[in-house]
Amino acid sequence: MRCRKLLPIGVMLLVTLASCQIGSQTEKPNIIVILADDAGYADFGFNGCEDLKTPNIDNLAQQGVVFSDAHVSSSVCSPSRAGIITGRYQQRYGHECNEGDGFTGLPKTEISLAKRLKTQGYNTAAFGKWHLGYAEGYHPNDRGFDYFYGFLAGGRSYFPDENNDRLGDTHAILENKKHVLFDGYLTDVLGVKASQYIEKNEGQPFFMYLAYNAVHTPMHATKEDLALFEGHSRQTLAAMTWALDRSVGNVIKTLKDKKMLDNTVIFFLSDNGGAHNNQSSNYPLNGFKGNEFEGGHRVPFLVYWKDKLKVGSYDGLSSSLDIGATACALAGVKGDFNLPLDGVNLMPYISGEKSEPPHDKLFWRKDKMAAARVGDYKLVRVQGLKSTVYDLDTDLGEKDNLAIEKPELKDQLENELKSWEEQMISPLWTEGHRWDTITYMIHEDLMLNRTVRVKDPSQLKEYKAMVKKSKMEMK
Repeated sequence: MRCRKLLPIGVMLLVTLASCQIGSQTEKPNIIVILADDAGYADFGFNGCEDLKTPNIDNLAQQGVVFSDAHVSSSVCSPSRAGIITGRYQQRYGHECNEGDGFTGLPKTEISLAKRLKTQGYNTAAFGKWHLGYAEGYHPNDRGFDYFYGFLAGGRSYFPDENNDRLGDTHAILENKKHVLFDGYLTDVLGVKASQYIEKNEGQPFFMYLAYNAVHTPMHATKEDLALFEGHSRQTLAAMTWALDRSVGNVIKTLKDKKMLDNTVIFFLSDNGGAHNNQSSNYPLNGFKGNEFEGGHRVPFLVYWKDKLKVGSYDGLSSSLDIGATACALAGVKGDFNLPLDGVNLMPYISGEKSEPPHDKLFWRKDKMAAARVGDYKLVRVQGLKSTVYDLDTDLGEKDNLAIEKPELKDQLENELKSWEEQMISPLWTEGHRWDTITYMIHEDLMLNRTVRVKDPSQLKEYKAMVKKSKMEMK
C-alpha cells in the first residue's frame, strides 16, 4: 500500500534526462537547497494553503515535483540539518538532539554534501542559519563551504539588534569568519546575498545551501508586510511567509536574468514541522515540531528542474536524506568517503524507472522518543509509555491506535526499530531532564488523543505550580 495523495497537482510526472550528460563538466547542474525553518505542512499554496500567499514557491511547485509523503530525519532544527547536510542518519554519529550538555556540533568525522560536491568542481556557499556548531573547526568554512553569510546559532532577531549583533555572539552575522553588520530585514538580506553570489559564479557549477531562519520565532515582520495582511487571523506569520516567498523569488529572478535557471536543480523544504508558537498549521497531521507524530517530521517538499521534470505529484515514501544522494548522482560524485549515504537518488523513482517507493522503511529517534515507518504503518515509542501504532493509509491524523488489536504488528515494528538502532550510536548530548519531561507529556497527550498540557518550559513551570496548588488545596 501507499499513503493517499494529499494534494495531487497534476498528472503522473515523467523525467527526461536523456539530453543531460551527467558527469560532463559543462552539463553539471547547479544545485540549490532552500530550507525554511519551522514552516507548517499546510502553510504553502502548493500544499493546499489558502490564507498564506506563496506565489514564487508555488510557481516552482507547478513546474516541478511535489512529494506528498516526504519526511525530514528529525523533528527539531539542528539534527534535521545534520541529516540534510550529510545525507546520513544523524543518529549514526550521535547528533540526534538540539543543543544540550556536551554539544559541540556536527562531528568532524562526517563529510558534508558541500565537500562531496567540491570533488566534482563545485563552488559551495551557505547562507542563513547554520546551527551545526559554534566552535573553531565547526564553522561552515571548515565544513566544505567556500563562502558563508549568516549566523551560527539556532535563531535571532530579523532586524539589527544590539544584543544579537555583538562581536563574538553566535547570533551575529558573519561573512565567512568576519563579523559584519546588516541593514534591513534579514529574510530579504539573505535573498540579496544569495543573488549576488549567483551573479559572481557564472561558468562554474555551484552548490548553494540557502537556510532561512523564517518562519522560526521571534515573530518579526516589517511594517509594510504586516500592513498587507491587516485583519488576517495569522497576520505576522502571513507577513513573514510573504517575505520568505519574496526572497526566494529574488533568487529565482537572478537565475533567470543570468540564464542559469535552466540548469539549476532546486530542492525546497522545511527543516521540521510547524512549531506550536509561530501560528503555523500542520493540518491534517497530528503533532508539531519536536515530537514523533507526522506533524513533527512530514514536511512540504518539492524538486524543480526546468524542462527536466514535468509537472506532477509523487506519493512514494521519501526523505530529506535523499537530497544528498540525488545531488551526488547529478553531479557525478564517485565514492562514499567510507561514509555511505542513507538516502537514495530520487530521479529513477519519480521518472517511473523504478516502480517501488524510494524507501519502504524510515526511522526517527531523539533521546527518549523514537518512531518507525514500515510501509503505511507507523510506530511511536516513548520511554515510559506504551507504544502506539497507526495505519497512515486510513488514519493520516494518527488517532486510531492499533497496538492492542494488532499486537503482532506492534512487535514487528518494534523489532524493525531495534534492528535499526543497533546500527546507530548513543546521542553525544541530550537536551536535559526538563525537555525530556515536556516531550514525555506531549507524547502522552497525543497518544491519548487529548489536549496537550505543556509545550515549552514556561508552560511546564505553570503546570507544576498549578498541580502543587491543587494538592495543597486538597489537604
